[in-house]
Amino acid sequence: MTTAATTDRVTLYYSPQSRATGTRVLLEELGAPYDLHVLNMKAAEQRQDAYLAINPLGKVPAIGHRGGLVTEQVAIFIYLADLFPQAGLTPALNDPRRGPYLRWIAYYGSSFEPAVIDHFMKREPAPITQSPYADYDTMLGTLEVQLAKGPYLFGEAITAADILWGIALSWTMMFGNVPKRDVFVRYAERISARPAFIRISKSDDEMAAQHAAVAGV
Repeated sequence: MTTAATTDRVTLYYSPQSRATGTRVLLEELGAPYDLHVLNMKAAEQRQDAYLAINPLGKVPAIGHRGGLVTEQVAIFIYLADLFPQAGLTPALNDPRRGPYLRWIAYYGSSFEPAVIDHFMKREPAPITQSPYADYDTMLGTLEVQLAKGPYLFGEAITAADILWGIALSWTMMFGNVPKRDVFVRYAERISARPAFIRISKSDDEMAAQHAAVAGV
């Protein structure tokens, strides 16, 4: 982590091996100054009153910065990448990639997540005309076409959107929620080979083991 004024530090509400892992990797990639507020999800700390007062949904990640709170993974990625533009992970407002960049970050939250959860839960999807993601195969196929242009979402230059998607695909393929298609595997491997991902994954393994011991699970 880099050194910056104390008022500029980001507080990341965090639990290992959760969706918050991607945000921590992004913070490392950005060289952002941050502090962890760690929650032991194995002990259900995210459902206790102290954290519900911060995020009533009891979810991580959430970030605190300059007296404000940002929740929702998509909003957090956009906010942080814009906050530290010197890292070069966000297209500028006048960059022609800006619109597509926002599209693919939003696609993760509005289409990919609900489709994957429905698929995992074996729930009958809504009719295609009412579903937020059309259908699972169309949603995944659209993503595959974009990633096939590679090596990243927008060619040679990595963005914060790639950190989001690379980690998401790595996890969902690991648990069998997304098929291990060649395009997805190669893309996820590109992100998981980055030093920040390796560093945080090791830290998460150690933290998760400590949390399990404390919770007695």
